[in-house]
Amino acid sequence: MAKLIYHIAITLDNFIADLNGVADDSIFLNQGDHVTDFISDIQQYDAVLMGGKTYEYGFQFGLKPGEPSPYKLKHYIFSNSMQFESNDEVKLIKNNAVSFIQDLKMKEDGKLWLCGGGKLAGSLLQHKLIDQLVLKVNPVMIGTGIPLFGSVKPRLNLELVDMKQYSNGVLKSTYNINYS
Repeated sequence: MAKLIYHIAITLDNFIADLNGVADDSIFLNQGDHVTDFISDIQQYDAVLMGGKTYEYGFQFGLKPGEPSPYKLKHYIFSNSMQFESNDEVKLIKNNAVSFIQDLKMKEDGKLWLCGGGKLAGSLLQHKLIDQLVLKVNPVMIGTGIPLFGSVKPRLNLELVDMKQYSNGVLKSTYNINYS
């Protein structure tokens, strides 16, 4: 059975992007040894899962619908509104992300990377499908934005399994989720 890991950068006030969906270097630090660790970390994943808005964010950098992002992984994109043909590298899932991911976790082994968005993460958390959180907490507060779990306000028991502090102030904490 595959393990689903929500591995994401957040602000100190728990936002993954501003209200416009911007999650660039105006909010998050993109230089430092945490970046090298991140590139190394994503090598452990077998596939990347993301909501449509997270996938669309790459379009401003030249990514086209149906193309994989620079991550050399199988992509699963969850969107009811996006239109493109699925292919060997990028699969578009238009309906019922929860049941698709339940099946994917049962059929696959290894690690699945949930890299965004907050609404998708909230839905998956409600169904107890996220196994682990890897939070790269940036030393910034933006006051308002897209919350870590969208509109879902979870009450969770977490087990800290790793913590790393970087010289630029980024903290990377890894938690296993203990659903009660």
